[in-house]
Amino acid sequence: LLSPDGKTYTFHLRESSWSNGDRLTSRDFLESWRRAMSPITASGYVDFYSFIAGAKAFSDGKTDDFSTVGVEAPDERTFVVHLVDPTPFFPDLCACSTLSPVHLESMKRWGEDWIKPGHLVSNGPFVLDSWRINDRVRLRKNPRYWNAAAVKLETVDALSLSSATTAFNLFHSGLCDLILDKSLIPSFFVDRLLPLSYCHTSPILGAYFYRFNVTRKPLSDPRVRQALVLAIDRSRLVARITRGGEPTATAFTPPGFREICGYDAPAGLGYDPARARTLLAEAGYPGGKGFPLLSILYNSSEQNEQIATEIQAIWKENLGIGVSLRNQEWKVYLSSMDSLDYDIARSSWVADYPDPNTFLNCFVTGNGNNRTGWSSSEYDALIDAARREVDRPRRLALLQRAEAILVEKEAPIAPIYNYVGINLYREGRLLGFHANPIDDHPIRDMAITPEAKP
Repeated sequence: LLSPDGKTYTFHLRESSWSNGDRLTSRDFLESWRRAMSPITASGYVDFYSFIAGAKAFSDGKTDDFSTVGVEAPDERTFVVHLVDPTPFFPDLCACSTLSPVHLESMKRWGEDWIKPGHLVSNGPFVLDSWRINDRVRLRKNPRYWNAAAVKLETVDALSLSSATTAFNLFHSGLCDLILDKSLIPSFFVDRLLPLSYCHTSPILGAYFYRFNVTRKPLSDPRVRQALVLAIDRSRLVARITRGGEPTATAFTPPGFREICGYDAPAGLGYDPARARTLLAEAGYPGGKGFPLLSILYNSSEQNEQIATEIQAIWKENLGIGVSLRNQEWKVYLSSMDSLDYDIARSSWVADYPDPNTFLNCFVTGNGNNRTGWSSSEYDALIDAARREVDRPRRLALLQRAEAILVEKEAPIAPIYNYVGINLYREGRLLGFHANPIDDHPIRDMAITPEAKP
């Protein structure tokens, strides 16, 4: 239920339980949210709670009195949330995993091992059965899930793969039913896969981009960052490498937001090598002379390597500068970005909820997803003003001004292209898979037709 002023949500919980048989109550939400907001937890997504009255002061450590935060559990099945301002997308935010409850008793019992098989207590359609590093995660149907009768799959194996060739061979040979990650589809023949019946495409709210570590010279100079952005031939990248019909991007927010809420992104910095060379010369590196050797960091995948190699060549051709390539496994790569142990890093973002704020809030000062060292009080103020603005056209205008700072004036990132969802599955065999803008595909809705050939 929503209050007339749009600031208070009252949730009435259905009768349900945890996978170990404990009842799921509103206190589970209250205490889980307290944990996520706590400065001690240092959650990278704590900003998701910032729309709640008193949450920011609590998460910033300005008060340790959780009773000042606008959440209440008046009884076991009622949960009340008070917001700072009306936030139309708050229900979408609540659907994100960051706001899901955790089983605190098992966390207390097992400490850091609470996420391991046999210890992890959940309340979703599946439970964690096994986890073999660099092999697979096996999920098993949760018989205590509130709607277990509707869950058709008894077990699910999520394979750990970094090779697109290996992934496709497993699918093609019938040993894999679904490829969700487009980076696991060999790019050299994506264009030949597109017409095939098992290849399914749809636009999604996702962006592939590069981050700049602005704490390191010469990337601390906006002119250098702008030059690097202007020198990227995006059309060449999508034509030669991705080949999936991806639209090139000069803004951070994808064009799909225009249809969803009427948001038009700013123009951004297009492809202009001549202007790029002028800016680089103004920054003290005419023709690339004296420019230090920087590196591009990317997480291990064939496509990321191909894109980095092509951008390396493009910057050499257009700016006369050299960069080296550096790849890392996923966990190490994330750690390097978190600690700003990189020069330029490959990145991506897919919407958590259908509003431009899910993209633009990433680069607010101190946000756990910023990972650039960049900070702009002007940008922060515009994002904050947009949060408080209830008039939709004025709110979208504020967001557009903020994004112009991000992708034109300051350029701590280089947008490259927007994702197109490309998934491989056979419709006669896999059921319940539905395309959607945020590329979210609940396994609970899927089923396998046993008699259909893989």
